[in-house]
Amino acid sequence: MMTVYDLKVGQKGNINKIYGNEKLAKRLLALGCIDDTEIEVKKIAPLGDPILVRFRGFDLALRKSDAKNISLK
Repeated sequence: MMTVYDLKVGQKGNINKIYGNEKLAKRLLALGCIDDTEIEVKKIAPLGDPILVRFRGFDLALRKSDAKNISLK
């Protein structure tokens, strides 16, 4: 299973499912981060945390642990 965490800067993927933390899942769903949404990694901090992603036209910083819970198709 590939996750957002596995993507390199500039790579894109389509969201399959959000696992783990229900609070995180609800927050991302409210932002429009639903199945089949294209997500792109824009930037990764020097120590790997946070990861800046873009979907639906806006940027969002995700913790590394949260990025590992977003699986891709």
